[in-house]
Amino acid sequence: MALRIDSFRRIRETGSVATTRRVIVILLGLVLDSCAASATDKPAGLVVHEAPRPLPGISFSDETGGPLTLASLRGKVVVLNVWATWCFPCREEMPTLDRLQAQFDPRDVAVIALSIDQKGLNPVRKFFNEIGVKHLSPYHDASARALRQLGLIGLPGTLVIDRAGREIGRVLGGAEWDSRDIVAFLKAQVQQAPHGDAPKQAEAQ
Repeated sequence: MALRIDSFRRIRETGSVATTRRVIVILLGLVLDSCAASATDKPAGLVVHEAPRPLPGISFSDETGGPLTLASLRGKVVVLNVWATWCFPCREEMPTLDRLQAQFDPRDVAVIALSIDQKGLNPVRKFFNEIGVKHLSPYHDASARALRQLGLIGLPGTLVIDRAGREIGRVLGGAEWDSRDIVAFLKAQVQQAPHGDAPKQAEAQ
């Protein structure tokens, strides 16, 4: 605002058309720069890597106790949330993860809430029932091996994984996963083609 006030004062003092034009160009440039910065901002709290990173083989169990691997989810954008029922920040952000999944077809974006509770899935099911989770399934890693393999030093820890199965970003700590900027970021990732394939929109044609 100070720049604008000073600029218009100079316009009045000089009465120069050329000066007026220069000031207008400067002000328009500042506005455009501000808009461009806003458009490229990354979601708050999400550390986006400069290049996608390969991930180790991660295995865990689904709600029936059946085996599942991270590799089996390739073709989808995956939000892998490692958490536990005894972790307060984990409990606090879980409703936002549930609402996030509700905004996407699970064939496009899969939100995987991977519990490391040592007592199995019963505490997870109880907690999901208490808070009214409707769009998430409970997954379990009793060994907590995923925590170590993924280099997570605390809970919750969440990875965003592209359709090729590579890590593109992570959040350490809680987040508002259904926020507008995160949803927009994930929508953009859904359109990215894995390994140079055609974009998703083209595949559907």
